[in-house]
Amino acid sequence: MNVRRATPGDLDLLLSLVERLESELPRLPYPENSAELERGKVEKMIDSGVALVAEDDGATAGYLLGRYGEHGPKTLYVSDLWVDPRARGRGIGTELLRHAAEDAAARDCTHLVLDVDSRNAAAIAFYERLGFEESAKIMHVGVGALRERKEPAHPDIGAVHVQTDNADAVERVLRQYLPRVDRTASATVERGATWTSVRVETSDRAVVRKIAQELSFRFGVTLALVLEEGAVVHFILHDQGRIVDEYLSLPEYYGPLPPGDVLALRANPTVVARLTGADPDRVRRIARTAVSAHELPEPRELYEQLADALGVAP
Repeated sequence: MNVRRATPGDLDLLLSLVERLESELPRLPYPENSAELERGKVEKMIDSGVALVAEDDGATAGYLLGRYGEHGPKTLYVSDLWVDPRARGRGIGTELLRHAAEDAAARDCTHLVLDVDSRNAAAIAFYERLGFEESAKIMHVGVGALRERKEPAHPDIGAVHVQTDNADAVERVLRQYLPRVDRTASATVERGATWTSVRVETSDRAVVRKIAQELSFRFGVTLALVLEEGAVVHFILHDQGRIVDEYLSLPEYYGPLPPGDVLALRANPTVVARLTGADPDRVRRIARTAVSAHELPEPRELYEQLADALGVAP
């Protein structure tokens, strides 16, 4: 196996390899990039970056492309690394990265940086074996989608319900814990015979979930039941700090999900009944999921039905 620097005469070869790499990706981060833009980027890396071709028995077995200075003056950003499926398992990817590291060291660079799709488990495991560490999460959004994004017309309605009648103890925990997660949030505690309800005023939905988990560590079972944006009913059931069940009436309300995640957002009536005392058949009838809101009762009605079935105040 031989690794060599690419020359301008390899441009069309590298572009064909880029296409093969992209065909294997779980998703393209920027599918609207034009062929002209891609060609210009590859030309620049051949000229002033790192462009390597791996060959095995005279056949192209892989390639690597990198740019200097993209993540700081002492870094080489590896934008592309691909090995032909027929040649994998022979250390070609490692050898390409080693050659890139040698080039970077010659230019007084200290680190290699790369992006990897969060769903590409095999690639992540490969890089971790070589010593790569996660230092940031790369996030992107379409400009049009962000411009059109509006605040929900309806604020969330709901509470964290704690399976205890000791409201004073719940209040003491909240006084200690709530300022740590959100200094601007406030909470009201409502006493009940079986459940103590905590209604949280916050602009960050994650705060409600953190409170539900913390109170579960202290008291055992908690149920965060919320009507979100006036459109979707959501509950998370904790036991000893662990999420034991989660339900979302429209699983893909916030965006597409893998099929397994959609299934995971269906309520488990057996678990719910064991921890709350609710009738499992009633939970099964009420806590249904759907693709469209038209398949379910009106959201506020569904929220109140579920609260009644679980024995908590809506």
